[in-house]
Amino acid sequence: MKTWRTLAASLLACASMAAGAHNFHMGIADISYNAASGSTEVVHTYTGHDVEALLTQLYQRQFDLGQEASEAALRRYVEKQFYIVAPGGKRLRLQWVGMKVNADNVVIFQEIEHTRLAPGTRIHNQLLTDFLPGQRNTLNVQDGGKIQTLMFDSRNAELPIR
Repeated sequence: MKTWRTLAASLLACASMAAGAHNFHMGIADISYNAASGSTEVVHTYTGHDVEALLTQLYQRQFDLGQEASEAALRRYVEKQFYIVAPGGKRLRLQWVGMKVNADNVVIFQEIEHTRLAPGTRIHNQLLTDFLPGQRNTLNVQDGGKIQTLMFDSRNAELPIR
């Protein structure tokens, strides 16, 4: 009987650790210039659970990120919350390339065809920061050998690249 109690206590401890394990909300994105295509490519990675919870709150229904309707809902949200503004103030046309979903993450692919980002371009990133107060989004901008890292949160939604 003591062995069963020890096992049950261990299982409860593990379950409570798993429930509290997702206290840190973060996303990461990479923007890079592809010299072969002449386009700027954007790859976002976010926690699948956070994205599903966001869509459920926005639309008041459950979402399965593997379904086409879920991708369309996520696309509308991403296009509203993430955009790039050229130094002259014109919003650049980000094209949705697609997304890949696994058990843990959602990876979103976008591109700006035939465009290289100029210094002074502004990145607007409010993905999940409007939903999760503790959300932090790291964005790496790579052009050639230089990498610039920008940090977005609920207080920093738009930042320039150098």
